[in-house]
Amino acid sequence: MRIGIIGAGNIGGTLVRRLTAIGHEVSVANSRGPETLAGLAKETGAKPVMAREAARAGEVVIVTIPMKNVARLPADLFDGVPADVVVVDTNNYYPRNRDGRIEAIESGTTESRWVSDTLRRPVVKAFNNIYARHLLERGKPKGAAGRIALPVAGDDERAKGIVIRLIEELGFDGVDAGSLDDSWRQQPGTPVYTTDLDAAGVRRALAQAKPERPSDFRATAVGVSPVSP
Repeated sequence: MRIGIIGAGNIGGTLVRRLTAIGHEVSVANSRGPETLAGLAKETGAKPVMAREAARAGEVVIVTIPMKNVARLPADLFDGVPADVVVVDTNNYYPRNRDGRIEAIESGTTESRWVSDTLRRPVVKAFNNIYARHLLERGKPKGAAGRIALPVAGDDERAKGIVIRLIEELGFDGVDAGSLDDSWRQQPGTPVYTTDLDAAGVRRALAQAKPERPSDFRATAVGVSPVSP
């Protein structure tokens, strides 16, 4: 599969490494330009490109940049990109220590719904609740005891199915977490966040999530969490 990745931080860089290792053709972009990705390209065989090229790279585009930078992406980033290209959002919102205050999210819009509205493109929420190192190292064969599961939220069943298949190729179980408006159940501070649960545990944790997000977690998590891009 041809995959574009916009962002080469903790999660983005890990996905470049993992996806190329299992045979996918990956194009990767960051905010500093393709020349700064020469080392990652040499290590993985990924193609360093500009963001617009990554958005047109193939069947899946993964946006994995700090939330504050989503609005700074080119306004025409997805203009002309076929509607069947799946866009994945891996992000988490940290207003005090990194992203600043985003009023729509503070007013109750889920993080990935805001990303979707900002990009003017449907997105699937995935890869946001696992430590980058665990994503790199802890994949297991299907059916293996203790295989970690990852929640996947979105409004398009086909798109979610494609993302779940990618997750399974990477050595994890994908769990359908409902619509994009349900994706608050996998945001920071919820029972599924960074807990490395199996599929049954993820389903229980999603059901147990409460809509109130602890403000103290928002204030401090960015300093300790390796999940954020």
